[in-house]
Amino acid sequence: MPEPTLEFVTCPDAQGGHRMAYWQWGQPDSGHVVLCVHGLTRQGRDFDVLAQSLCAHAAGTGHSLRVVCPDVVGRGKSDWLKDPNGYQIPCYAADMLALLQQLQPATLDWVGTSMGGLIGMAVAGLPNAPAFAKVRRLVLNDVGPAIEWQALQRIGQYLGNTGAFVTEQQAADAMWTVSSTFGPHTPAEWLALCRPMLKPLGDGSGRLTLHYDPALAQPFAAVTPESAAQGEALLWQAYDHISARTLLVRGADSDLLSRQTAQAMTQRGPRAQLLEFAVVGHAPTFIAADQVQAVLSFLLDHP
Repeated sequence: MPEPTLEFVTCPDAQGGHRMAYWQWGQPDSGHVVLCVHGLTRQGRDFDVLAQSLCAHAAGTGHSLRVVCPDVVGRGKSDWLKDPNGYQIPCYAADMLALLQQLQPATLDWVGTSMGGLIGMAVAGLPNAPAFAKVRRLVLNDVGPAIEWQALQRIGQYLGNTGAFVTEQQAADAMWTVSSTFGPHTPAEWLALCRPMLKPLGDGSGRLTLHYDPALAQPFAAVTPESAAQGEALLWQAYDHISARTLLVRGADSDLLSRQTAQAMTQRGPRAQLLEFAVVGHAPTFIAADQVQAVLSFLLDHP
């Protein structure tokens, strides 16, 4: 498959705006857009395998498709914010609306992993969304309105520590220590998943560091059980407004999305279809063939 093209959109903020990068696969003029939005410390190249599979499947059935994978602000090729308080779901959702206004999809599907799923809920749950932001199909990957407090504490232990690594392999090994819950990967798959997570440290040493702004940790650290509960109430409100057909993917060993929350999501709002993957925690990466096939069939095999 060819490489994706790197594009940018300018997003407004109180400090004069920022640029968000996005990776575009498939037909650049297609009206059918699948927007894939990554997790907290990740970036848009997480979806390379899924994007290639979606485009190949669409081409094989004569269907025009564009897969767009943004680097959420503060990550990857996107700008870092002048005010770290902007690293929160409402600001991310506003950025996605700016992107969708630029893309102008006729048909919009959304795949959101963890944080990307929270952003997806915020956008898909907008009561009076503009036509270009109306989500037809929504895939929520191991996330729901209720997030387990212990999982937030686990993530907080490593968030903001972007490290310094001599080799890609050393960095990949370090990432595995905090991401083994992603489930089984071959060494080659894991290295490919880690490579876009790195950038030069910039001190002339040739060492590497993680791609994201360490200041992401500031608003995250300010979350309390009380503010988390307020956010949860707002997310349930958004979830209950979602009209998109929804697939909820869960790692069977997830510590972030409880089975109780997942079951509740099948009973209210869009009444999500629940699919669990064994031997995976938080979160499936859509690299394993069965995970890819589940998304393909949900997005492309049904009218």
